[in-house]
Amino acid sequence: MLTEIARPAPSERLVFTRATAEPPLVRWLLIGAALVFLGLFLFVPLAVVFTQAFDKGITAYLASFREPDALAAIRLTLLIAAIAVPLNLLFGLAASWVIAKFDFVGKNILMTLIDLPFSVSPVVSGLIYVLLFGLQGFLGPWLAEHGIKIIFAVPGIALTTLFVTFPFVARELIPLMQAQGAEEEEAAVTLGANGWQTFFRVTLPNVKWGLLYGVILCNARAMGEFGAVSVVSGHIRGLTNTMPLHVEILYNEYQYVAAFAVASLLALLALVTLAAKSFVEWKAGMNRLTGQRKII
Repeated sequence: MLTEIARPAPSERLVFTRATAEPPLVRWLLIGAALVFLGLFLFVPLAVVFTQAFDKGITAYLASFREPDALAAIRLTLLIAAIAVPLNLLFGLAASWVIAKFDFVGKNILMTLIDLPFSVSPVVSGLIYVLLFGLQGFLGPWLAEHGIKIIFAVPGIALTTLFVTFPFVARELIPLMQAQGAEEEEAAVTLGANGWQTFFRVTLPNVKWGLLYGVILCNARAMGEFGAVSVVSGHIRGLTNTMPLHVEILYNEYQYVAAFAVASLLALLALVTLAAKSFVEWKAGMNRLTGQRKII
């Protein structure tokens, strides 16, 4: 038997709405405070960066990117991101799959280790790699004997960037996979699908937007990382300077236009990342809404 749910009378709904709604003055004060905060700590710094970058005109701005050291810093930043992001993508998929779909001894320890870069200072993580791979480090003498250079070289920058960025993909996918459960995968296996078919045709399509979201955040952190990279890079011009390090060197040498020009490129990359992140969030929300409508 179907029972109709009692609905509140119009007067009761009106009282409930008034009781839970904030007064207009409070709402406008909160909105104004948020806008002032964003203006002071986000829009004003961005405006200063672009104003200083174009202080001597577009010609000087473009000339800043034709310098060999600037081009080398841009290439190295893109190279490090191209190394770190795919590896973190593979690790994030594997770790989230294992944690969300299986129970095993040490599962909580693995989740804690994934969160470790969030709690450790990037400078400390860079020092750890120096203690491991530096000339006076644990593996330093053996590496020097075999002609392998990690610290003050590209491999050290790649390793530290991997360390500080590897939680992003995994931390986006783990709660998503846990919320979805394993019913669809179990149904696919029951119908005769093997492990790879289940992963590529069932699991991966269900988490593709969360995966893309994690990749965007990982890429943004990889290109903008400063602390850990600064410790292991050695600040060698044209060789181990990424874009953030190059900005620091130019600023310390009072080359303000060039420094802000490269900083504006980083800011543009951040804005593109923000736009991509917003699009992914919107697309994921639309997909969830479409799925709910199909169920109804």
